[in-house]
Amino acid sequence: MTKYGPKAAEKVEKAVHEMKEGTLKSGSGKKVTSRKQAVAIGLSEAREAGGKVPKRASK
Repeated sequence: MTKYGPKAAEKVEKAVHEMKEGTLKSGSGKKVTSRKQAVAIGLSEAREAGGKVPKRASK
């Protein structure tokens, strides 16, 4: 069974692409430079859109 659905892959791909272009912004409005942060933003967007994504790891 897969962990992530196609919507999650699509959102992460879009977020990483925006990060590479320099247009991806974090919640505070700052430019995102980290690939890991871009993936996290993509997964978060996929969760909001109702995609198949595991729950967030607790801190």
